[in-house]
Amino acid sequence: MSTEAPQKKPMSMRNFNFLFALTLLALLILLWVILAIATPNFGTPNNIANLLRQGSMIAILAIGQTFVIITAGIDLSVGAIVGFSTVTVAWLLQQGVPVWGAILITLLIGLAIGLFHGFGIVKMGMPPFIMTLATLTSLRGVGLLITNGATINITDTGFTEFSRNSFLGIPNLFWMVILVAVPAYIFLHHTRWGRYLFAVGSNPESARLSGVNVPRMIYIAYSLSAVCAAFVGVLLAARIGIGNATQAEGWELQSIASTVIGGTSLFGAVGSVHGPLIGAFILATINNGANLLNVNSFWQRIITGLLIIVIVFFDQLRRRRQ
Repeated sequence: MSTEAPQKKPMSMRNFNFLFALTLLALLILLWVILAIATPNFGTPNNIANLLRQGSMIAILAIGQTFVIITAGIDLSVGAIVGFSTVTVAWLLQQGVPVWGAILITLLIGLAIGLFHGFGIVKMGMPPFIMTLATLTSLRGVGLLITNGATINITDTGFTEFSRNSFLGIPNLFWMVILVAVPAYIFLHHTRWGRYLFAVGSNPESARLSGVNVPRMIYIAYSLSAVCAAFVGVLLAARIGIGNATQAEGWELQSIASTVIGGTSLFGAVGSVHGPLIGAFILATINNGANLLNVNSFWQRIITGLLIIVIVFFDQLRRRRQ
């Protein structure tokens, strides 16, 4: 008889993602408990609604960013797309275009930007970092040219009221997260297209030899990211009631931070939809709590940076053990 001890089976990636999401959720709840004790204003209905609104738009950006990072890419343009989309939808509404038409055109422009990114990366051989960085700079400039450096006021009250209202006591903006997250989860975790994205991020050449159309998946990833950003631009325009090309500066870094905190590996092939959602609300909770406690805003950035360093470090350890 063999006396060898049975070897432990390695944890599947699905189980790892699930356990990591539970850990993040526990951290988020712990933060809420600590802040509720530290400041009585945190647990008020108005502040909770404000917290959900603050985290919702970054959460949607993080979902789009996740598709890109899973392919071992990155999209630095999402903040600029948000700002440009506020200008686009505001200008269209000012010209008398119906709300549904203005939203649809804005989303189609976002799709075009994503396809342009895919073209630059696939056909021109541009690194994703450089391609999307160039778009970040250019879109800010185009938006400022259109508005001549000013803002475009939105006078459609139905459009602006939507972002400020609630349904079943939950802010409409949070419902928009659900609207995006459910199909995104199905796409990434329960379709062959999602499996292809993971395959491309793991090894593009192996994916190609296995029959995966790698260029097509790159186009899809960047298109989804840009459309999510354009959608956030529509929501932001509704919330602030103006179109302004300088809006959402730095949101690209917040979306990347939320994605990484949510367990998506910057090296590709590892990630989920639910993780970045929780990561976005962890960041929103930290910012919200720091504001209530009158903590210097610089500390918020330091805490976010330290979180990213710790999580990327443990991600590297996990990769070395595989």
